[in-house]
Amino acid sequence: MRTNRFLLSLLTLLMSVTAMAQKLSCKGSVTDEHGAPIIGATIIQKDGTATNGVITDLDGNFTIQVDHGSTLVFSCVGYLSNEVKAAPTMKVVLKEDVRTLDDVVVIGYGVQKKSVVTASIAKVGAEDLENKSPVRVDDALKGLASGVTVTSASGQPGAAPLVQVRGVGTINNSTPLYIVDGMPISGGLDFVNPNDIESIEVLKDAASGAIYGARAANGVIIVTTKKGKVGKPQISYNFSYGWQSAWKHRDVTGATDYALLRNERAINTGTAPAYADPYHLI
Repeated sequence: MRTNRFLLSLLTLLMSVTAMAQKLSCKGSVTDEHGAPIIGATIIQKDGTATNGVITDLDGNFTIQVDHGSTLVFSCVGYLSNEVKAAPTMKVVLKEDVRTLDDVVVIGYGVQKKSVVTASIAKVGAEDLENKSPVRVDDALKGLASGVTVTSASGQPGAAPLVQVRGVGTINNSTPLYIVDGMPISGGLDFVNPNDIESIEVLKDAASGAIYGARAANGVIIVTTKKGKVGKPQISYNFSYGWQSAWKHRDVTGATDYALLRNERAINTGTAPAYADPYHLI
């Protein structure tokens, strides 16, 4: 009887050791092409169950227990997925997915895919701005973002237009909050060159602009400017021209007529004439 118990205990111990021997402890890091750690990257065992997965920490590091000989799938929003054979020590580099950049929108606290965003956000890309060639960024939003009304406040050339997100929000100042590369600004976007803009996101509801508090009561316009990219230098040249002409020319006095009128006024007021010989003026 004691012999049977001993054999049973020994068999159980051998099975536990065998199960532990089938697992491989993998430690490593996930970075981008510039060596910066990627936070929140997903690591899943491809050959196993979908629940066997972890995410990277604030330093891009991870630890996972997988089966021997299995393959790990590394993925993150905005990066191409990468499949790597499991090893005790791993250093994985994910490349940026340029094709899916259009599917990512900027929100108040980072970026998300359009498919998972439930808030009301309108996006205007650099391609849309190139087709319009606007003088001001405010004018570029005309007809490109739903729920955004852009009207001319005055007829003066270069005057800032009136931008309203979802109508008039208050009887006082109803202009939206402008965020340029993460910094809030006031006074509109007249200082931003439209050719330097990568994208414009308009946060139209309280859920998307909640991080900005009461300042986002009239909506938020987030502007992201273009930045340098790794690779071969590229030079682009954009040229545009225009002309202006008066639609009506008014008749004005010449130099002689102006001098005669000035002298007549001086004589009527009892002062000396301003011009001695008006007929010699051209």
